[in-house]
Amino acid sequence: MTDRTALYVDGAWAPADGGETIPVENPATEEVIAAVPAGTAADVDRAVTAAKRAFPGWAATSRAERRELLDRLLGGLAKRAEEIGETIARDVGTPLRMATRIQAALPQTDVKTYVDLLAEEEQDERAGNSVIVREPAGVVAAITPWNYPLHQITCKLAPALAAGCTVVIKPSEVAPLAAYHLFDAIHEAGFPAGVVNLVSGTGPVVGEALVTHPDVDVVSFTGSVRAGSRVAELAGRAIKRVTLELGGKSANVILPDADLETAVKVGVGNAFLNGGQTCTAWTRMLVPAALEDQAFELAKTFAEGFTPGDPLDPKTKLGPMVSRAQRDRVRGFITQGIDAGARLITGGADTPVGREVGHFVAPTVFGGVHPDSVLAQEEIFGPVLSVLSYRDEDEALEIANNSRYGLHGAVWSADQDRAIAFARRVRTGQIDVNGGAFNPLAPFGGFKQSGIGREMGTFAMAEFTEIKSIQL
Repeated sequence: MTDRTALYVDGAWAPADGGETIPVENPATEEVIAAVPAGTAADVDRAVTAAKRAFPGWAATSRAERRELLDRLLGGLAKRAEEIGETIARDVGTPLRMATRIQAALPQTDVKTYVDLLAEEEQDERAGNSVIVREPAGVVAAITPWNYPLHQITCKLAPALAAGCTVVIKPSEVAPLAAYHLFDAIHEAGFPAGVVNLVSGTGPVVGEALVTHPDVDVVSFTGSVRAGSRVAELAGRAIKRVTLELGGKSANVILPDADLETAVKVGVGNAFLNGGQTCTAWTRMLVPAALEDQAFELAKTFAEGFTPGDPLDPKTKLGPMVSRAQRDRVRGFITQGIDAGARLITGGADTPVGREVGHFVAPTVFGGVHPDSVLAQEEIFGPVLSVLSYRDEDEALEIANNSRYGLHGAVWSADQDRAIAFARRVRTGQIDVNGGAFNPLAPFGGFKQSGIGREMGTFAMAEFTEIKSIQL
């Protein structure tokens, strides 16, 4: 077992205020593999005080100085990539291949984005006789989830630092270990004391202490709608700026002229990425009614290629759920779907064969799913795909928009212009046309209950700035 017994405050590793720790489990083996400090409100106060003290100096640094430090951090992450991938495979259950190619690589992309952007000269805007400038917003509280435990930190940390803010990070207590590798790299890079701080702990204790601290200026949160609502409520009382990246129930719309086999194959892979524990997962597949049976067979074939297995085995494509509670929640949704009369194409709520130990769920596909049903409306956050049929394009659009979420989505057509026209009518923050590639410069965020504000690229930097007008 590996213990990370300290917090990172004011440029140094320091003991937590209390002596309590939080165990970290390997979800594939159900063994406790580490423990981290259970931070307290006093720990939060120390970290925020350090960040506030460091803010004026960091805000005054040049773009070149910030760029140099971020570039050093990038090198530190690259050096630790293999170790980070293995860590995330162990505490999240992400298959090693994906943990290395995505979980360990994407944080490097996050940081490099701002290394590159800071190389560009900043331009002030003009509006009539006014100069419009952006200034660092202050101390940022970054509260992050367990499913992409390092990327969800760096996609907040890198733009906040690039904008000139100081930061206090609270990683998820469910999978906190990658954050410690990050802070090893931060310390090695030589950031000034207090610019970046780490307080591990629970949401009700550390998270709420951060959100309500009078010296925190901006709160950036990624997680569930329930927790996000609580963050917004607490931050709103103090009129704090809040960015929320919450849930999703994304539609993958396959139009009649699309390459059905390709669209279904990519769609299944997207829905099951990271065990389905991905907020952008395309968990609703919409197919023409005339092609429904063909889509079922294709989805079944591709889904059954995701055999649950040991995340450390390079051949594994589907690991466990992150915790027993998450596994039971996902199986509960599968049972509800069966009880409601949806057609079970493959999978189910039973323990996968040979996986009695660990929090595993069978890759599951449902057909005949009603657009208003639990399967089509709730973010299940597991390897569960619902296939819905539609009569015409207008009904497909109606079904796609029939959600309280609006984070991501996809549309497929042999006619790109047709697909783009459909994409423009879907109420969602991002949508991929014919498998369009992820773009780290594009704004990331959602409509409706999927959140407030945007991450990634220059749009993320803007979330961490205040706007000032200077009249000439």
